[in-house]
Amino acid sequence: MEFRIMGPLEVRDTDGKNCTPTVRKHRDLLAMFLLNAGRPLTAERLRRLLWPHEGGDRSDSLVRGYVGQLRRLIGQGTITTVSGAYLLNLGDGQLDVDRFRLLVDRGAYEEALALWRGEALDDVDPEGERWVETRRLREELEELRLLALERRVQADLDAGRHRELLAELRRLTRQHPTWQRFRGQYMLALYRSGRRVDALASYAVLRDQLDGGHAIEPDPELQLLYHRMLHDDASLHVSAGPPVLLPPDVADFTGRAELLEDVAGGLVVVHGQAGAGKSALAVHAAWRRRPHFPDGILYADLRETTAPAAVLEDFLRWLGCPARAMPAAPEQRERLFRTYTANRKLLVVLDNAAGEAQVRPLLTSCPTIVTSRSPLGGLPGARRLPVGVLDDGEALELLVKSSGRAADGALRRLARFCGGLPIALRIAGSRLAARPEWTADYLVGLLEDEHQRLDRLRAGDLTVRSVLAIGFDGLPEAARLTLRGLGALSAPDFADWVTELFGGQAEALVDAGLLETHGVDAAGQVRYRLHDLTRLFAREQPAPGTLAKLAEVALSRVRASRFPLVSGDPATAVATRDIRESVEWLAAERAFLVSLVADLGAAGLDDGCWRLAHLLTPYLERHRFLDDWRALTGLATESARRAGDGLGEALILLDQGDLHLAERDWQRAEERLRLAVEMFRGRGHAREVARATRRLGRVHLELGRLAEAERALLAACLDAAENQRDAADAEQVLGVMLRRAGRPDEAADRLLAAAGRLAELGDRHRQADTLLELSAVHLAQGARPDARAAAERARGIAVRLGDRLLDAQALLALAKVNRSEGATVRSRELARAALEVFEETGDRQGGANARSLLALL
Repeated sequence: MEFRIMGPLEVRDTDGKNCTPTVRKHRDLLAMFLLNAGRPLTAERLRRLLWPHEGGDRSDSLVRGYVGQLRRLIGQGTITTVSGAYLLNLGDGQLDVDRFRLLVDRGAYEEALALWRGEALDDVDPEGERWVETRRLREELEELRLLALERRVQADLDAGRHRELLAELRRLTRQHPTWQRFRGQYMLALYRSGRRVDALASYAVLRDQLDGGHAIEPDPELQLLYHRMLHDDASLHVSAGPPVLLPPDVADFTGRAELLEDVAGGLVVVHGQAGAGKSALAVHAAWRRRPHFPDGILYADLRETTAPAAVLEDFLRWLGCPARAMPAAPEQRERLFRTYTANRKLLVVLDNAAGEAQVRPLLTSCPTIVTSRSPLGGLPGARRLPVGVLDDGEALELLVKSSGRAADGALRRLARFCGGLPIALRIAGSRLAARPEWTADYLVGLLEDEHQRLDRLRAGDLTVRSVLAIGFDGLPEAARLTLRGLGALSAPDFADWVTELFGGQAEALVDAGLLETHGVDAAGQVRYRLHDLTRLFAREQPAPGTLAKLAEVALSRVRASRFPLVSGDPATAVATRDIRESVEWLAAERAFLVSLVADLGAAGLDDGCWRLAHLLTPYLERHRFLDDWRALTGLATESARRAGDGLGEALILLDQGDLHLAERDWQRAEERLRLAVEMFRGRGHAREVARATRRLGRVHLELGRLAEAERALLAACLDAAENQRDAADAEQVLGVMLRRAGRPDEAADRLLAAAGRLAELGDRHRQADTLLELSAVHLAQGARPDARAAAERARGIAVRLGDRLLDAQALLALAKVNRSEGATVRSRELARAALEVFEETGDRQGGANARSLLALL
């Protein structure tokens, strides 16, 4: 069943047959239900509506009778009874008013207007005075009808049918003299029909009507149209539709799915390094959301048009401002631009902004996307979306799209050379697409030479170097020097103290898109990252002497951080916090310092290379970074030899011996340590000879040569009598040897002495190591309380130092104590906690020890 109330009341069945009730009270009752569709009506309410002037003399039974008769006419299920009230149930589209509203919302104005047959219920309530619902509905529908009519007329104007619209618009302006949109459309139709004078006269008529009866001016939009006609603005002669000034969409756009959802809406700053694809993201997002902005999309490349006033003029012309009405003062242009955009659904895209001053005059209430290498922190209220490089999968996908080649190993290698930078990937893909005879492997071969890579990343006039040069050329000289200094480094990232050393212009480089902020590290330092291709660009203009300067500062800093870890001077014993902070700094800088050792060696700065490697040894040993340690000792050996520094070479041999001890490679450890002893002895360094001898004693111990180990260590104790540090080391190793020899009482004496000396020295790491050995000795003696006390003291030190590996070793020692006490459940918990840390830190020996204990529980 279809119900129509826009015009005379009408009911039609599914076949189109007219089923409209003819009895007046039936028609009135149906009108009541349709005006209140979806709302339950009681019999009393219906009685008062049907007989408003009879004071309630009619009975409810009469109403129920009418309802029953109406049900038979329009369908029994159409009117239902709910809680003593009647309810008209209508499906979607059964009532013409509902269809009309929906079509207007959808923009289907022609179809909506076709439903209009006149004022609602004009045959049932012609004056609109019987029921208040009739009057309200008529007001709503009239507003919607005029809106639909206005937009349908605009579509006809846009299609160039201005002459055909003249008669209709003349009638509309007479029927609705103060509906100013119709007036403006009529003026435009007259103007385009060659009747400029009549168009201006029509405006004057409205102005007189408003001034005489209301003492107000026409709307600003209509005033603007009048001034454009007065100055004979040529753009009014053609309807080009809303301006869409965007560049073409990026056909091979890849990734950025999460960012695309956040780009359009409010003020958004898309920022990132040079070549990261900020413009591509903004343009692609704008094209995707084109239907959401029916009044157009304005676009400006602020790198090409740097003056905001020029951009404002361009935007205002596109929005219809005539040349003669263009204000000269930038401030007036800003106000006019905001007026033009205030009631329009526009998107503004401002590409390649250099700074906030370029952007501020162009901001309106419209959604705006700004792309910049800088985050533009001076724009309050902006959402900032950082754009980085593509991940490996996205980089390969972009290469496949841009080159037309299938994904294979060669294309993956090519993607790695481009470092995930979209501009480089597109250039590489374009080169392959333009040279079908080239293989991806061939292009990879061309790019392998770092000195030629930037030259070969070129496709026509598009080059990576030109993109980087844009930011570099606009930098002050101090910032250029900073970038040149950073170019000498191969580290993946570096802290602010490095950038300060090179001139302190890190933030200027970030704003220029040549450097990325990489977060804050464990030591509280801001870290930065330089893309590989930017590094190659920086190396083309080197800054001599910067690497040597960095080596000097790095050696000083590492020496200061290393001191709390290995100090042997009782007068300068350091606090736990100093050690923790030293460990945090070294942890944050480990990867950088390892890379720096390699950079120093490659640059021929051999003295700095081997010294820095040697200073890092205690930290790498303590935290078991064996791969880094192994790489550094190799580099340091070569550097010490090239420098002709015999002492340096001997010290690196000692470090290599320690490395092999940590690796449990006893044979190679013995070989290196014997060479170190010979070199130290030949140069008269008795103390270093004693240090190497103590380590040889450890080798003898591990190889089961207990007698040789004892002799070596006793001799070392005598040699170290005058030096607290050396004496403590000798006592500690001798205690370990005596424990393994099955002499726990002697071992306990030695370890107690060592622990006391190390406590006086403030060497808490070695003190904790010694306490753990002492705990094991006490367990062998059957002194469980002493074993627990030693292990708990060691764990307390580990926690204060923030040393997870040492803490795991203490947990394992406590697990053994608990097992000996019969506390199996607690022992298992501690051993599992220790195993988790050993596995996370890659300590295979510690993990094996924990698993062995768990197997016994």
